[in-house]
Amino acid sequence: MPYELRDHTADVAVAASGDRLGDAFAAAADGLAAAMCDDVPDAGDRFDVTVAAEGREALLFDYLDELIFQRDVRSVLPVDNRATVTERDGEWHLSGSARGVPLSAVSAREVKAVTYSEMDLRETESGWAAYVVFDV
Repeated sequence: MPYELRDHTADVAVAASGDRLGDAFAAAADGLAAAMCDDVPDAGDRFDVTVAAEGREALLFDYLDELIFQRDVRSVLPVDNRATVTERDGEWHLSGSARGVPLSAVSAREVKAVTYSEMDLRETESGWAAYVVFDV
């Protein structure tokens, strides 16, 4: 499992990793889904996600914030996340997808927002590591 949920005061944190930067982003997104729901059914259709930002940390924040937005707008839990991250002309881009499980098919806890609190994103000897705190 490329992510781990961690207790964090009144919030929940996700420590994620991946061989590539996009893999770490997708693992953080899967951790977000795990923070909201224990058991995920096989239901749901894939949808595309694209985000751009000025920096890698801002891109991670905006990506996770976009998934929370999609949850609220589509009434789905974004799971089985896939992401590719690239940098072009000083701007960071993510293109990916998620499987949207209907919220009516799961018993989900609310995650209100992603935060910059203690956010960490770094390259390691084995790939990339991300740490993100969510407001619950």
